[in-house]
Amino acid sequence: MVKYLENEDFKEVIKSGFWIVDFYADWCGPCRMLGPVLEKLEENVLKVNVDTHENLAQTFGIMSIPTLVFFKDGELKNKVIGFRTEEDLQELIKEIK
Repeated sequence: MVKYLENEDFKEVIKSGFWIVDFYADWCGPCRMLGPVLEKLEENVLKVNVDTHENLAQTFGIMSIPTLVFFKDGELKNKVIGFRTEEDLQELIKEIK
């Protein structure tokens, strides 16, 4: 399930279960390439636009996009930068879960 962060409380959204948080921007080419890959996954994906949620991006030290941050029950487990294939993401997910 892909969900876009709007006005919800970020911590409340990711507090339970496994989440992949995709820090992206609409103008970012690799971000647009990553979108369909994330939609194929059977995981909770929260997309956070760095242009509209600058404070959240700063909180997690997002310097390059796309950046994927993996959370399990609200705890940060891993962070990767750049485009990843579905196979790469499945391996990362398997390691974290």
